[in-house]
Parts: sequence; C-alpha cells; structure tokens
Amino acid sequence: LLELVEHGGGSVQPGGSLRLSCVVSGDDYTSSHYCMGWVRQAPGKEREAIATLCTTDDSTTYADSVKGRFTVSKDKVKNTLYLQMNSLKPEDTAIYRCAADFQSAWGFMTAIQALEQLMQFGWWGQGTQVTVSS
Repeated sequence: LLELVEHGGGSVQPGGSLRLSCVVSGDDYTSSHYCMGWVRQAPGKEREAIATLCTTDDSTTYADSVKGRFTVSKDKVKNTLYLQMNSLKPEDTAIYRCAADFQSAWGFMTAIQALEQLMQFGWWGQGTQVTVSS
C-alpha cells in the first residue's frame, strides 16, 4: 500500500517554470521496483499521461506535448518524484496528479509501456493545480 502526496502547484506566467513533487510513503516502496508518472487534466479535456519513470533503471519517457520542456526525476533518499516544468504555456494549465504501480504490474514495464498504462495505475495522489496565465 502506497500513499502519494503532491506539492508545488501554483500560478505562473507563460514561459515560467514550476517544479512539482510527489512524496511517496508505504511499507513496500523501498523494497520493490515501481513505475511512476504524472497525469494532467485540463478543464473540459480528457486526462493526459505526460511522463513516466521506472525505478529499476531510472528510465523515463514523455508525451510529445511536454517533451523537451518537462523533466521527471526522483530522489531515492527523499522518496520523492519530481516534475520540473519549464517554458510553460497556457495550455499546460491543469490539475496534475502523480501515480505509481509495481513495475511488474503489466509484465515488466519499460518507461514507454508505463506511459501507455499510466491511467490504470493503482496508487494516486490527490492532485495539484497548475495555472499558466499572464
């Protein structure tokens, strides 16, 4: 059983940066391999899986909409997943949620496969609002 708690949302002007964090706790977290990721949902739009990281090798992958602007990383000591968001655009405005599941949940996922399965992951944070506006 995992608990995920996001921090770091807020308002920023276009072109600005924000860093989201997702603190993970739970009995199994340090002893198992996970894939983790970020999903966002803008008002009136479907959820979008935007980034994943798998802890076996810290491999990552990104949706085309954020590639080159967003970076996902983790701090093993702090049990925290990060999403560094640069060159933010108004269309990045959304609620951002982190998610996690065992890397073995669907075979042994690569980060690319994790992005495809991200909506089905079992553990979710509560979400944090990001607003990009001038």
